[in-house]
Amino acid sequence: MKLHNIPRVKTITKEDFIANYFKPQKPVVIESLTEDWPAYSKWSLEYMKSVSGDRTVPLYDDRPVHHEDGFNQPHATMKMAEYIDLLRSEPTKYRIFLWNILKEVPELQSDFSFPDFGIKLMKKLPMLFFGGENSHTFMHYDIDLANIFHFHFEGTKQIILFNQNQNKHLYKIPYSLITREDIDFSNPDFNQWPALKNVEGYTTQLKHGEVLYMPEGFWHYMKYLTPGFSMSLRAIPRHPKNLGIAIYNVFVLRYLDNFMRRLQGQKWIDWKNEQAITRTHNRINLNA
Repeated sequence: MKLHNIPRVKTITKEDFIANYFKPQKPVVIESLTEDWPAYSKWSLEYMKSVSGDRTVPLYDDRPVHHEDGFNQPHATMKMAEYIDLLRSEPTKYRIFLWNILKEVPELQSDFSFPDFGIKLMKKLPMLFFGGENSHTFMHYDIDLANIFHFHFEGTKQIILFNQNQNKHLYKIPYSLITREDIDFSNPDFNQWPALKNVEGYTTQLKHGEVLYMPEGFWHYMKYLTPGFSMSLRAIPRHPKNLGIAIYNVFVLRYLDNFMRRLQGQKWIDWKNEQAITRTHNRINLNA
């Protein structure tokens, strides 16, 4: 894969952010933005355990999607204290995602502020994500095609991003927001997935306190190289086409997919997985 290093800046003004990254829709890592937040010195796995250890948290792993799985249905649950102990004791595939700070641990909001990037952030949706060593997300893009600011804390996280204009190379699952789940984007097998040789994207490693801007609708793959956690803030898509797609995804696509799962069961999932290969190879004339 042709992966370019994501540009990095120490700090940035909102004027520079809008002109150089938001308007052209390019990713950037801002290294020092959080250094004056209480979270910068306070937020660690141990701190999260101390403020939320008694909360029961939903856990997800990297098992393939099954037709009986509900939308965002967790694979297990555990007390946060037990989960953090697990993260620190051994590698685990279990992750937490989309854990709403305001709902679950509202006192955490006093540890950070909403930066002024020149675009309006959704202040009711700060979300936390946790993962163990070598756990990862599938390559996906968010259902609302939001502009995302991803703040990382503790440890190191590998990020790979692709623009939507790379879809034809990515083995995208039809009627879904993910690629084939059996692709290891950190070390792809080009014999099995030859279209990936042509894909072009971005990569970086996030460390404690750094924030990544992901433009609207960007595909993202995230791998925890060490145990750690992140927080995302988001803003609605500004491009009219992306806003229209987001509305379709939220109000049509996910209900259509759930309906077909109930109607056809695993046959629907298997057909989509086969189509991801067939359609991708047809687009690049591998099946000619």
